[in-house]
Amino acid sequence: MTGRHDVSDAEWAVIAPLLPNKPRGVARVDDRRVISGIFYILRTGAPWRDLPERYGPRTTVYNRYNRWAKAGVWLRIFEALAEKSPSSLHLIDSSIVRAHQH
Repeated sequence: MTGRHDVSDAEWAVIAPLLPNKPRGVARVDDRRVISGIFYILRTGAPWRDLPERYGPRTTVYNRYNRWAKAGVWLRIFEALAEKSPSSLHLIDSSIVRAHQH
């Protein structure tokens, strides 16, 4: 899997140890695919229903995104990437912040 929204090997080396490892039920979709899918949604602003299949089932990606948000995983990932390399900051941009003009 190599796409513009996919996690690089260097980024994955930083992210992987920060993820919770609590398998649930059936075989788990690979965390790296899920992270790349989440970055795809955040970077493109696409709705979850339009997530390409290569990232796994959209409900799986969405549920893991929410579970990790509640557990504070995203903050730890951001801090680790920011500390490791300023070039990692390209993961956060204005397309993540949604604002409505009234």
